[in-house]
Amino acid sequence: MRRCHACGQEWISDKKQPDVKEFCEGCGAYLHCCLNCKFYDEHAHNKCAIPTTDWVGDRAGCNFCDEFTFVEAEVRGKVDEPKARARGEFGRLFGDDGQEEYGAKKKREDFEKLFGD
Repeated sequence: MRRCHACGQEWISDKKQPDVKEFCEGCGAYLHCCLNCKFYDEHAHNKCAIPTTDWVGDRAGCNFCDEFTFVEAEVRGKVDEPKARARGEFGRLFGDDGQEEYGAKKKREDFEKLFGD
C-alpha cells in the first residue's frame, strides 16, 4: 500500500507516482516528497539510498527528484511506536508511569518531607 508519511492515509490512484505538487487528501501533506520515497534513508549520506541525488532541505516538502519511487509499506509512520513503548518501559522501571502515587503531587510531598516547608 502507498500511504501518506504524515497521516497514514492510503493513496489511491491509477497513476504509478503522484505528481510533484500532489497532496494528501487527509492531511494536506505533499506526497511527492522524500519521506514517501522508498530510497529515503535517515542514516545514509544525503538521507537517500541513491548517493547521486541532489540535497533536499525540506524532506516533507515537494521536490522534483527523478529517482522518486513511492514506498510500498503498510504504515511508515509507526516508527515512533517502539520509541513510545521504550519510554513507557523506562517510566515503569523508574516509577514514573503516570500513576497518581508517582505523580507531581507525590513528588512535591516527598520533597517537603525531606527538606521541610
